[in-house]
Amino acid sequence: MDDKDWLAGQFDTNRTHLRSVAYKMLGSLAEADDAVQETWFRLSRTNTAEIENLTGWLTTVTARVCLNMLRSRASRREESLSVHLPDPIVSNENGVDPEHQALLADSVGLALLVVLETLTPAERLAFVLHDMFAMPFEDIAPIVDRSPAAARQLASRARRRVQGSAATPDVDLSRQREVVDAFIAAARAGDFEALVAVLDPDVVLRADRGAAAAGAMDEVRGASAVAQRALMFARFAEYGRMALVNGAVGIVTAPGGEPFAVMGFTVAGGKIVELDVLADPERLRQLDLAVLDDL
Repeated sequence: MDDKDWLAGQFDTNRTHLRSVAYKMLGSLAEADDAVQETWFRLSRTNTAEIENLTGWLTTVTARVCLNMLRSRASRREESLSVHLPDPIVSNENGVDPEHQALLADSVGLALLVVLETLTPAERLAFVLHDMFAMPFEDIAPIVDRSPAAARQLASRARRRVQGSAATPDVDLSRQREVVDAFIAAARAGDFEALVAVLDPDVVLRADRGAAAAGAMDEVRGASAVAQRALMFARFAEYGRMALVNGAVGIVTAPGGEPFAVMGFTVAGGKIVELDVLADPERLRQLDLAVLDDL
């Protein structure tokens, strides 16, 4: 085996870890793959004899690439009013496959990813690397061009935002299924009162229909308003089938076998507290929706 083959083998050993870092940093599967590929390009042009800890070096490079991508994304989004819903990871309702499980380590639900989208790029990097991957602040500091103390403050601010915004979901999947089943049954029946009964009074609905749609990102708050919105789309409820969306119970809606929407539910205290809907046709086509083969 020559040096190039050995290096490729070492990179493949770390690929799953790097993709997990990039997904948590970016909330986009396509961009995560781009970041990992860029890391490989940089590794292939580097004198590896000078690298003492290859996994640490690769993680740092991937983080730098993601930071640049986040900064570029932030500047682009300042020019528009649209809000971006992260890419969901969809699995069969009977269990998450090993590849998806690696991406979802640390319980990265859609609700958490939505909160991470509100952080500054440096805050997000510090929080993800320290709180999710246990990277010391001494190693994070050079990536964000700050002192270790300043990097610690970045992560602390991010942590307060996460703890103050992200709901803690019920972990019992069977209980989640009962609540989501009740929601779907009520939507199919057009039963407004039954819908309100399974919704938290402060429930939040986010629907991302893509940049091509007028009002690309809708956000609706309150049980009554969310129930009204659910009734508007009741005709699609019959096409909804259970799936796991970022490890939690969700719904894939596919009339005629064509994906129409992926719905991620956050259930806490036996009520739906958040409902995130990706209905952007272009992004749906890019997702791994092998679960549809079982529908």
